[in-house]
Amino acid sequence: MRQAGREIALCAAILIAFCALCRLTVFSRYTAYVDLYPTAEAALRRGAPVIEADEPGVLRVGELTVHEGYFTMPVQPDRPGEAMLRILDLSGNSVETLFFRVGPLGTVFDRRTGGFTGDRGVMIAVTLFWIAVSVIMVSHYRQAKGAAFYAHSTIYFTGFSIFSAVTALLMLFVTLPWLLHPESRNMLSNFNIINSASQLFMRITMPPTVLFAFLTAVSNIELLRHEKPRLQNVLGLAVGVLLILGEALGFYLFRLDFAGSERQWRILNTLLNSYATVFVYFLCMLSGSVICGIRAARHQPPADRDFIIIPGCWFRADGSLPPLLRGRVDRAAALWRKQKKETGREAFLIPSGGQGKDEPMPEAEAMKRYLITCRIPEDKILPECRSRNTLENFAFSGEIIRHTLPEGKVAFATTSYHVFRSGLMAVSAGLEAEGTGGKTRWWFWPNAFLRECAGMFRNRWKQELLFLFLILAFFAMLSMLL
Repeated sequence: MRQAGREIALCAAILIAFCALCRLTVFSRYTAYVDLYPTAEAALRRGAPVIEADEPGVLRVGELTVHEGYFTMPVQPDRPGEAMLRILDLSGNSVETLFFRVGPLGTVFDRRTGGFTGDRGVMIAVTLFWIAVSVIMVSHYRQAKGAAFYAHSTIYFTGFSIFSAVTALLMLFVTLPWLLHPESRNMLSNFNIINSASQLFMRITMPPTVLFAFLTAVSNIELLRHEKPRLQNVLGLAVGVLLILGEALGFYLFRLDFAGSERQWRILNTLLNSYATVFVYFLCMLSGSVICGIRAARHQPPADRDFIIIPGCWFRADGSLPPLLRGRVDRAAALWRKQKKETGREAFLIPSGGQGKDEPMPEAEAMKRYLITCRIPEDKILPECRSRNTLENFAFSGEIIRHTLPEGKVAFATTSYHVFRSGLMAVSAGLEAEGTGGKTRWWFWPNAFLRECAGMFRNRWKQELLFLFLILAFFAMLSMLL
Protein backbone atom coordinates (compact mmCIF):
# COMPACT_ATOMS: atom_id res chain seq x y z
CA MET A 1 0.00 0.00 0.00
CA ARG A 2 2.84 2.36 0.83
CA GLN A 3 4.55 1.62 -2.46
CA ALA A 4 1.35 2.37 -4.38
CA GLY A 5 0.88 5.54 -2.31
CA ARG A 6 4.39 6.70 -3.20
CA GLU A 7 3.79 6.00 -6.89
CA ILE A 8 0.48 7.90 -6.90
CA ALA A 9 2.05 10.77 -4.92
CA LEU A 10 4.83 10.98 -7.52
CA CYS A 11 2.24 11.09 -10.32
CA ALA A 12 0.34 13.80 -8.43
CA ALA A 13 3.53 15.84 -7.97
CA ILE A 14 4.31 15.57 -11.68
CA LEU A 15 0.71 16.54 -12.48
CA ILE A 16 0.84 19.63 -10.25
CA ALA A 17 4.23 20.70 -11.61
CA PHE A 18 3.13 20.24 -15.22
CA CYS A 19 -0.18 22.07 -14.67
CA ALA A 20 1.64 24.93 -12.98
CA LEU A 21 4.05 25.09 -15.92
CA CYS A 22 1.15 25.16 -18.39
CA ARG A 23 -0.93 27.66 -16.44
CA LEU A 24 1.82 30.03 -15.31
CA THR A 25 3.89 30.23 -18.49
CA VAL A 26 4.80 33.88 -19.05
CA PHE A 27 3.83 35.49 -22.37
CA SER A 28 2.22 32.37 -23.81
CA ARG A 29 -0.48 32.65 -26.40
CA TYR A 30 -4.09 31.82 -25.60
CA THR A 31 -6.59 31.14 -28.40
CA ALA A 32 -10.23 32.00 -27.87
CA TYR A 33 -12.92 29.99 -29.69
CA VAL A 34 -16.17 31.94 -30.14
CA ASP A 35 -19.45 30.69 -31.61
CA LEU A 36 -21.04 32.73 -34.42
CA TYR A 37 -24.56 33.10 -35.73
CA PRO A 38 -24.84 32.83 -39.54
CA THR A 39 -25.50 36.57 -39.95
CA ALA A 40 -22.49 37.50 -37.80
CA GLU A 41 -20.33 35.00 -39.65
CA ALA A 42 -21.35 36.53 -42.99
CA ALA A 43 -20.60 40.04 -41.69
CA LEU A 44 -17.10 39.07 -40.55
CA ARG A 45 -16.31 37.32 -43.82
CA ARG A 46 -16.98 40.53 -45.75
CA GLY A 47 -13.84 42.16 -44.34
CA ALA A 48 -11.37 42.41 -41.50
CA PRO A 49 -13.19 43.20 -38.23
CA VAL A 50 -12.28 45.99 -35.84
CA ILE A 51 -11.25 45.01 -32.30
CA GLU A 52 -11.69 47.59 -29.56
CA ALA A 53 -10.13 47.20 -26.09
CA ASP A 54 -11.42 49.14 -23.09
CA GLU A 55 -8.00 48.82 -21.41
CA PRO A 56 -5.14 49.16 -23.92
CA GLY A 57 -1.83 47.48 -23.19
CA VAL A 58 -3.19 44.45 -21.31
CA LEU A 59 -3.42 42.14 -24.31
CA ARG A 60 -1.98 41.90 -27.80
CA VAL A 61 -4.55 40.49 -30.22
CA GLY A 62 -3.55 38.33 -33.17
CA GLU A 63 -5.33 37.81 -36.47
CA LEU A 64 -8.97 36.79 -36.13
CA THR A 65 -9.83 33.77 -38.31
CA VAL A 66 -13.41 32.97 -39.27
CA HIS A 67 -14.46 29.32 -39.54
CA GLU A 68 -17.83 27.71 -40.20
CA GLY A 69 -19.94 28.56 -37.15
CA TYR A 70 -17.15 30.10 -35.06
CA PHE A 71 -14.01 32.23 -35.12
CA THR A 72 -10.64 31.94 -33.40
CA MET A 73 -8.66 34.81 -31.95
CA PRO A 74 -5.17 34.44 -30.43
CA VAL A 75 -4.20 36.81 -27.63
CA GLN A 76 -0.96 37.33 -25.73
CA PRO A 77 -0.50 39.06 -22.36
CA ASP A 78 1.46 42.30 -21.99
CA ARG A 79 0.76 43.15 -18.35
CA PRO A 80 -1.59 42.05 -15.53
CA GLY A 81 -5.08 43.49 -15.61
CA GLU A 82 -8.64 43.19 -16.94
CA ALA A 83 -9.56 43.64 -20.59
CA MET A 84 -12.83 43.79 -22.49
CA LEU A 85 -12.58 43.26 -26.25
CA ARG A 86 -15.39 44.23 -28.59
CA ILE A 87 -15.48 42.66 -32.07
CA LEU A 88 -17.04 45.02 -34.66
CA ASP A 89 -17.86 44.24 -38.29
CA LEU A 90 -17.21 46.65 -41.19
CA SER A 91 -20.50 48.45 -40.48
CA GLY A 92 -19.48 49.10 -36.88
CA ASN A 93 -21.99 46.64 -35.45
CA SER A 94 -20.94 44.68 -32.38
CA VAL A 95 -20.52 40.99 -33.17
CA GLU A 96 -19.18 39.72 -29.83
CA THR A 97 -17.78 41.00 -26.55
CA LEU A 98 -15.03 39.04 -24.80
CA PHE A 99 -13.71 39.43 -21.25
CA PHE A 100 -10.18 38.48 -20.24
CA ARG A 101 -8.01 38.73 -17.17
CA VAL A 102 -4.22 38.55 -17.13
CA GLY A 103 -2.72 37.21 -13.93
CA PRO A 104 0.46 38.42 -12.21
CA LEU A 105 2.51 35.68 -13.90
CA GLY A 106 1.14 36.29 -17.37
CA THR A 107 -1.63 33.71 -17.41
CA VAL A 108 -4.58 34.67 -19.62
CA PHE A 109 -8.03 33.78 -18.24
CA ASP A 110 -11.07 33.74 -20.50
CA ARG A 111 -14.00 34.71 -18.26
CA ARG A 112 -16.55 33.60 -20.84
CA THR A 113 -15.45 29.98 -21.21
CA GLY A 114 -13.20 29.39 -18.21
CA GLY A 115 -10.26 28.76 -20.53
CA PHE A 116 -6.74 29.80 -19.64
CA THR A 117 -3.18 29.65 -20.91
CA GLY A 118 -2.11 26.02 -21.19
CA ASP A 119 -5.59 24.58 -20.60
CA ARG A 120 -5.07 21.84 -23.19
CA GLY A 121 -1.91 20.71 -21.47
CA VAL A 122 -3.71 20.64 -18.13
CA MET A 123 -6.53 18.48 -19.50
CA ILE A 124 -4.07 16.06 -21.09
CA ALA A 125 -2.08 15.88 -17.84
CA VAL A 126 -5.17 15.21 -15.70
CA THR A 127 -6.29 12.46 -18.10
CA LEU A 128 -2.86 10.83 -18.06
CA PHE A 129 -2.83 11.08 -14.26
CA TRP A 130 -6.04 9.06 -13.91
CA ILE A 131 -4.81 6.53 -16.47
CA ALA A 132 -1.58 6.18 -14.46
CA VAL A 133 -3.53 5.73 -11.21
CA SER A 134 -5.63 3.02 -12.86
CA VAL A 135 -2.52 1.21 -14.07
CA ILE A 136 -0.91 1.46 -10.61
CA MET A 137 -4.02 0.13 -8.85
CA VAL A 138 -4.55 -2.76 -11.26
CA SER A 139 -0.85 -3.61 -11.25
CA HIS A 140 -0.70 -3.87 -7.45
CA TYR A 141 -3.91 -5.89 -7.40
CA ARG A 142 -2.41 -8.37 -9.87
CA GLN A 143 0.82 -8.56 -7.87
CA ALA A 144 -1.06 -9.57 -4.71
CA LYS A 145 -0.66 -13.35 -4.88
CA GLY A 146 -0.39 -16.17 -2.40
CA ALA A 147 -0.43 -15.15 1.24
CA ALA A 148 0.26 -11.52 0.21
CA PHE A 149 -3.26 -11.39 -1.25
CA TYR A 150 -4.79 -11.33 2.23
CA ALA A 151 -4.38 -7.66 3.07
CA HIS A 152 -6.65 -4.64 3.46
CA SER A 153 -4.58 -2.93 0.76
CA THR A 154 -5.85 -5.50 -1.76
CA ILE A 155 -9.40 -4.28 -1.11
CA TYR A 156 -8.30 -0.69 -1.74
CA PHE A 157 -6.51 -1.65 -4.96
CA THR A 158 -9.57 -3.54 -6.18
CA GLY A 159 -12.23 -0.97 -5.29
CA PHE A 160 -10.36 2.14 -6.34
CA SER A 161 -9.03 0.59 -9.53
CA ILE A 162 -12.69 0.55 -10.61
CA PHE A 163 -13.15 4.21 -9.63
CA SER A 164 -9.90 5.37 -11.25
CA ALA A 165 -10.58 3.38 -14.44
CA VAL A 166 -14.07 4.86 -14.80
CA THR A 167 -12.70 8.36 -14.10
CA ALA A 168 -9.93 7.85 -16.66
CA LEU A 169 -12.51 6.82 -19.28
CA LEU A 170 -14.56 9.91 -18.44
CA MET A 171 -11.50 12.12 -18.86
CA LEU A 172 -10.73 10.50 -22.20
CA PHE A 173 -14.35 11.02 -23.24
CA VAL A 174 -14.02 14.73 -22.38
CA THR A 175 -10.44 15.46 -23.45
CA LEU A 176 -10.21 13.72 -26.84
CA PRO A 177 -13.29 15.43 -28.42
CA TRP A 178 -12.15 18.76 -26.97
CA LEU A 179 -8.68 18.40 -28.48
CA LEU A 180 -10.11 17.38 -31.85
CA HIS A 181 -12.89 20.01 -31.85
CA PRO A 182 -12.02 22.73 -29.32
CA GLU A 183 -14.81 24.96 -30.60
CA SER A 184 -17.46 22.49 -29.43
CA ARG A 185 -16.56 22.52 -25.71
CA ASN A 186 -15.17 24.86 -23.07
CA MET A 187 -13.25 24.59 -19.84
CA LEU A 188 -16.24 25.43 -17.65
CA SER A 189 -17.93 22.17 -18.64
CA ASN A 190 -14.62 20.35 -18.30
CA PHE A 191 -14.14 21.76 -14.79
CA ASN A 192 -17.60 20.58 -13.83
CA ILE A 193 -16.79 17.04 -14.95
CA ILE A 194 -13.45 16.98 -13.11
CA ASN A 195 -14.73 18.19 -9.74
CA SER A 196 -17.91 16.12 -10.03
CA ALA A 197 -16.13 12.81 -10.66
CA SER A 198 -17.85 11.17 -7.67
CA GLN A 199 -21.29 12.28 -8.88
CA LEU A 200 -20.61 10.95 -12.36
CA PHE A 201 -19.32 7.66 -10.92
CA MET A 202 -22.56 7.30 -8.95
CA ARG A 203 -24.62 7.87 -12.07
CA ILE A 204 -22.61 5.48 -14.24
CA THR A 205 -22.57 2.69 -11.66
CA MET A 206 -26.20 3.12 -10.63
CA PRO A 207 -27.58 0.16 -12.68
CA PRO A 208 -25.10 -2.46 -11.37
CA THR A 209 -25.34 -1.02 -7.84
CA VAL A 210 -29.13 -1.26 -7.79
CA LEU A 211 -28.98 -4.77 -9.29
CA PHE A 212 -26.46 -5.85 -6.62
CA ALA A 213 -28.62 -4.33 -3.89
CA PHE A 214 -31.72 -6.10 -5.22
CA LEU A 215 -30.00 -9.50 -5.42
CA THR A 216 -28.53 -9.05 -1.93
CA ALA A 217 -31.95 -8.24 -0.54
CA VAL A 218 -33.49 -11.26 -2.31
CA SER A 219 -30.84 -13.59 -0.88
CA ASN A 220 -31.42 -12.14 2.57
CA ILE A 221 -35.17 -12.72 2.33
CA GLU A 222 -34.47 -16.34 1.38
CA LEU A 223 -32.08 -16.57 4.35
CA LEU A 224 -34.84 -15.42 6.71
CA ARG A 225 -37.00 -18.27 5.44
CA HIS A 226 -34.42 -20.73 6.75
CA GLU A 227 -32.91 -18.91 9.74
CA LYS A 228 -34.24 -17.10 12.78
CA PRO A 229 -34.94 -13.36 12.24
CA ARG A 230 -31.97 -12.13 14.26
CA LEU A 231 -30.24 -8.76 13.77
CA GLN A 232 -27.17 -10.37 12.17
CA ASN A 233 -29.42 -12.11 9.64
CA VAL A 234 -30.81 -8.88 8.14
CA LEU A 235 -27.50 -7.17 7.34
CA GLY A 236 -27.77 -7.97 3.63
CA LEU A 237 -31.30 -6.59 3.49
CA ALA A 238 -30.20 -3.42 5.31
CA VAL A 239 -27.23 -2.90 2.96
CA GLY A 240 -29.42 -3.45 -0.11
CA VAL A 241 -32.01 -0.92 1.08
CA LEU A 242 -29.31 1.64 1.99
CA LEU A 243 -27.67 1.30 -1.43
CA ILE A 244 -30.95 1.85 -3.24
CA LEU A 245 -31.92 4.79 -1.00
CA GLY A 246 -28.44 6.29 -1.39
CA GLU A 247 -28.63 6.13 -5.17
CA ALA A 248 -32.19 7.53 -5.15
CA LEU A 249 -31.19 10.45 -2.91
CA GLY A 250 -28.20 11.19 -5.11
CA PHE A 251 -30.36 11.07 -8.25
CA TYR A 252 -32.75 13.56 -6.65
CA LEU A 253 -30.08 15.94 -5.35
CA PHE A 254 -28.03 16.02 -8.55
CA ARG A 255 -31.09 17.06 -10.57
CA LEU A 256 -32.05 20.02 -8.37
CA ASP A 257 -32.24 23.41 -10.07
CA PHE A 258 -30.18 26.17 -8.47
CA ALA A 259 -30.46 29.97 -8.55
CA GLY A 260 -27.95 31.98 -6.56
CA SER A 261 -24.50 33.53 -6.48
CA GLU A 262 -21.36 31.81 -7.70
CA ARG A 263 -20.16 31.37 -4.10
CA GLN A 264 -23.46 29.75 -3.09
CA TRP A 265 -23.24 27.47 -6.10
CA ARG A 266 -19.72 26.42 -5.14
CA ILE A 267 -20.81 25.66 -1.57
CA LEU A 268 -23.77 23.61 -2.78
CA ASN A 269 -21.61 21.77 -5.31
CA THR A 270 -19.06 21.02 -2.58
CA LEU A 271 -21.78 19.52 -0.37
CA LEU A 272 -23.13 17.42 -3.25
CA ASN A 273 -19.63 16.24 -4.12
CA SER A 274 -18.99 15.40 -0.46
CA TYR A 275 -22.14 13.27 -0.34
CA ALA A 276 -21.20 11.53 -3.57
CA THR A 277 -17.63 10.98 -2.35
CA VAL A 278 -18.78 9.33 0.90
CA PHE A 279 -21.19 7.08 -1.01
CA VAL A 280 -18.60 6.18 -3.66
CA TYR A 281 -15.97 5.47 -0.99
CA PHE A 282 -18.13 2.87 0.73
CA LEU A 283 -19.28 1.54 -2.65
CA CYS A 284 -15.63 1.03 -3.67
CA MET A 285 -14.85 -0.65 -0.36
CA LEU A 286 -17.86 -2.94 -0.75
CA SER A 287 -17.00 -3.73 -4.37
CA GLY A 288 -13.38 -4.41 -3.47
CA SER A 289 -14.41 -6.67 -0.59
CA VAL A 290 -16.84 -8.66 -2.74
CA ILE A 291 -14.35 -9.15 -5.59
CA CYS A 292 -11.55 -10.12 -3.18
CA GLY A 293 -13.92 -12.43 -1.31
CA ILE A 294 -14.97 -14.23 -4.49
CA ARG A 295 -11.37 -14.54 -5.70
CA ALA A 296 -10.25 -15.86 -2.31
CA ALA A 297 -13.09 -18.40 -2.15
CA ARG A 298 -12.30 -19.75 -5.63
CA HIS A 299 -8.55 -19.99 -5.02
CA GLN A 300 -6.86 -23.39 -5.09
CA PRO A 301 -3.63 -23.62 -3.02
CA PRO A 302 -0.65 -25.32 -4.70
CA ALA A 303 -0.41 -29.06 -4.17
CA ASP A 304 2.75 -28.79 -2.05
CA ARG A 305 1.30 -28.05 1.37
CA ASP A 306 2.64 -29.60 4.55
CA PHE A 307 -0.25 -28.48 6.77
CA ILE A 308 -3.95 -27.77 6.23
CA ILE A 309 -5.65 -25.80 9.01
CA ILE A 310 -9.41 -26.09 9.53
CA PRO A 311 -10.85 -23.23 11.65
CA GLY A 312 -13.70 -24.52 13.82
CA CYS A 313 -17.18 -23.29 14.61
CA TRP A 314 -20.23 -24.48 16.53
CA PHE A 315 -21.32 -28.13 16.23
CA ARG A 316 -24.27 -30.16 17.52
CA ALA A 317 -24.65 -31.53 21.05
CA ASP A 318 -24.47 -35.12 19.77
CA GLY A 319 -21.01 -34.43 18.32
CA SER A 320 -22.14 -34.40 14.67
CA LEU A 321 -21.09 -31.56 12.39
CA PRO A 322 -23.67 -29.11 10.99
CA PRO A 323 -23.51 -28.35 7.24
CA LEU A 324 -21.38 -25.21 7.76
CA LEU A 325 -18.59 -26.97 9.66
CA ARG A 326 -18.91 -30.17 7.62
CA GLY A 327 -18.35 -28.13 4.46
CA ARG A 328 -15.03 -26.84 5.86
CA VAL A 329 -13.84 -30.31 6.84
CA ASP A 330 -14.96 -31.85 3.54
CA ARG A 331 -13.06 -29.15 1.65
CA ALA A 332 -9.90 -29.83 3.68
CA ALA A 333 -10.22 -33.59 3.12
CA ALA A 334 -10.73 -33.06 -0.62
CA LEU A 335 -7.64 -30.85 -0.75
CA TRP A 336 -5.66 -33.51 1.16
CA ARG A 337 -6.73 -36.29 -1.26
CA LYS A 338 -6.10 -34.13 -4.35
CA GLN A 339 -2.59 -33.29 -3.18
CA LYS A 340 -1.77 -36.90 -2.35
CA LYS A 341 -2.99 -38.04 -5.76
CA GLU A 342 -1.03 -35.39 -7.66
CA THR A 343 2.22 -35.31 -5.68
CA GLY A 344 2.11 -38.21 -3.22
CA ARG A 345 2.58 -35.77 -0.33
CA GLU A 346 0.43 -36.37 2.74
CA ALA A 347 -0.16 -33.11 4.60
CA PHE A 348 -0.96 -32.83 8.29
CA LEU A 349 -4.54 -31.75 8.95
CA ILE A 350 -4.97 -29.38 11.91
CA PRO A 351 -8.63 -29.13 13.01
CA SER A 352 -8.65 -26.10 15.27
CA GLY A 353 -11.19 -25.08 17.92
CA GLY A 354 -11.69 -25.23 21.67
CA GLN A 355 -14.73 -26.33 23.65
CA GLY A 356 -17.61 -23.89 24.01
CA LYS A 357 -19.99 -23.78 26.95
CA ASP A 358 -22.73 -25.60 25.03
CA GLU A 359 -20.42 -28.10 23.32
CA PRO A 360 -19.75 -31.62 24.63
CA MET A 361 -16.13 -31.68 23.43
CA PRO A 362 -13.60 -29.37 21.73
CA GLU A 363 -14.49 -28.49 18.14
CA ALA A 364 -11.13 -29.89 17.04
CA GLU A 365 -12.00 -33.30 18.52
CA ALA A 366 -15.37 -33.38 16.75
CA MET A 367 -13.67 -32.54 13.45
CA LYS A 368 -11.01 -35.18 14.06
CA ARG A 369 -13.65 -37.86 14.50
CA TYR A 370 -15.31 -36.83 11.26
CA LEU A 371 -11.98 -36.81 9.40
CA ILE A 372 -11.31 -40.38 10.52
CA THR A 373 -14.67 -41.43 9.06
CA CYS A 374 -13.47 -39.78 5.82
CA ARG A 375 -10.54 -42.25 5.83
CA ILE A 376 -7.89 -39.71 6.74
CA PRO A 377 -5.04 -41.48 8.64
CA GLU A 378 -5.23 -40.62 12.34
CA ASP A 379 -1.47 -39.99 12.53
CA LYS A 380 -1.96 -37.19 9.98
CA ILE A 381 -4.45 -35.32 12.20
CA LEU A 382 -3.04 -32.87 14.76
CA PRO A 383 -5.99 -31.35 16.66
CA GLU A 384 -5.63 -27.91 18.29
CA CYS A 385 -8.11 -27.71 21.20
CA ARG A 386 -7.43 -24.36 22.91
CA SER A 387 -8.55 -21.62 20.52
CA ARG A 388 -11.71 -19.54 21.02
CA ASN A 389 -11.77 -17.47 17.81
CA THR A 390 -10.33 -17.36 14.30
CA LEU A 391 -7.20 -15.45 15.27
CA GLU A 392 -6.42 -18.01 17.98
CA ASN A 393 -7.15 -20.82 15.48
CA PHE A 394 -4.18 -19.67 13.45
CA ALA A 395 -1.97 -18.56 16.34
CA PHE A 396 -2.22 -21.86 18.23
CA SER A 397 -2.09 -23.90 15.01
CA GLY A 398 1.09 -21.99 14.19
CA GLU A 399 2.64 -23.27 17.42
CA ILE A 400 1.91 -26.86 16.34
CA ILE A 401 3.40 -26.17 12.91
CA ARG A 402 6.58 -24.65 14.33
CA HIS A 403 6.97 -27.58 16.70
CA THR A 404 6.36 -30.20 13.97
CA LEU A 405 7.94 -28.70 10.84
CA PRO A 406 9.00 -25.04 11.17
CA GLU A 407 9.51 -24.50 7.43
CA GLY A 408 6.31 -26.25 6.44
CA LYS A 409 3.99 -24.76 3.82
CA VAL A 410 0.48 -24.01 5.05
CA ALA A 411 -3.02 -23.98 3.58
CA PHE A 412 -6.36 -23.56 5.29
CA ALA A 413 -9.90 -24.64 4.43
CA THR A 414 -12.93 -22.75 5.66
CA THR A 415 -16.35 -21.58 4.51
CA SER A 416 -16.27 -19.69 1.20
CA TYR A 417 -17.35 -16.32 2.62
CA HIS A 418 -14.79 -16.68 5.44
CA VAL A 419 -11.64 -17.25 3.35
CA PHE A 420 -10.43 -13.67 2.90
CA ARG A 421 -10.91 -12.66 6.52
CA SER A 422 -9.30 -15.91 7.65
CA GLY A 423 -6.32 -15.03 5.45
CA LEU A 424 -6.05 -11.69 7.25
CA MET A 425 -6.09 -13.53 10.58
CA ALA A 426 -3.41 -15.95 9.37
CA VAL A 427 -1.17 -13.03 8.43
CA SER A 428 -1.80 -11.44 11.84
CA ALA A 429 -0.78 -14.73 13.47
CA GLY A 430 2.49 -14.78 11.51
CA LEU A 431 1.56 -17.54 9.07
CA GLU A 432 2.05 -17.51 5.30
CA ALA A 433 -1.00 -19.53 4.35
CA GLU A 434 -3.23 -19.83 1.29
CA GLY A 435 -6.89 -20.61 1.72
CA THR A 436 -9.70 -22.33 -0.10
CA GLY A 437 -13.43 -22.26 0.47
CA GLY A 438 -16.06 -24.93 0.95
CA LYS A 439 -19.51 -24.82 -0.55
CA THR A 440 -22.14 -22.55 0.99
CA ARG A 441 -25.82 -22.26 0.18
CA TRP A 442 -26.43 -19.33 -2.18
CA TRP A 443 -28.89 -17.62 0.14
CA PHE A 444 -26.48 -17.78 3.08
CA TRP A 445 -23.31 -16.50 1.38
CA PRO A 446 -24.11 -12.77 0.75
CA ASN A 447 -25.35 -11.93 4.24
CA ALA A 448 -22.55 -13.89 5.89
CA PHE A 449 -19.94 -12.23 3.72
CA LEU A 450 -21.26 -8.77 4.58
CA ARG A 451 -20.85 -9.70 8.25
CA GLU A 452 -17.27 -10.64 7.43
CA CYS A 453 -16.75 -7.23 5.78
CA ALA A 454 -18.07 -5.49 8.88
CA GLY A 455 -15.70 -7.57 10.99
CA MET A 456 -12.73 -6.75 8.76
CA PHE A 457 -13.24 -3.00 9.07
CA ARG A 458 -14.46 -2.90 12.67
CA ASN A 459 -10.96 -2.54 14.07
CA ARG A 460 -9.84 -0.12 11.34
CA TRP A 461 -12.52 2.55 11.64
CA LYS A 462 -10.00 5.26 12.58
CA GLN A 463 -7.85 4.58 9.51
CA GLU A 464 -10.94 4.42 7.31
CA LEU A 465 -12.26 7.76 8.62
CA LEU A 466 -8.87 9.42 8.13
CA PHE A 467 -8.59 8.15 4.56
CA LEU A 468 -12.16 9.24 3.83
CA PHE A 469 -11.45 12.69 5.29
CA LEU A 470 -8.42 13.13 3.01
CA ILE A 471 -10.48 12.18 -0.05
CA LEU A 472 -13.26 14.56 1.00
CA ALA A 473 -10.76 17.39 1.49
CA PHE A 474 -9.32 16.80 -1.99
CA PHE A 475 -12.68 16.92 -3.78
CA ALA A 476 -13.88 19.85 -1.65
CA MET A 477 -10.79 21.77 -2.73
CA LEU A 478 -11.57 21.00 -6.38
CA SER A 479 -15.16 22.19 -5.95
CA MET A 480 -14.19 25.49 -4.29
CA LEU A 481 -11.18 26.35 -6.43
CA LEU A 482 -12.02 25.20 -9.96
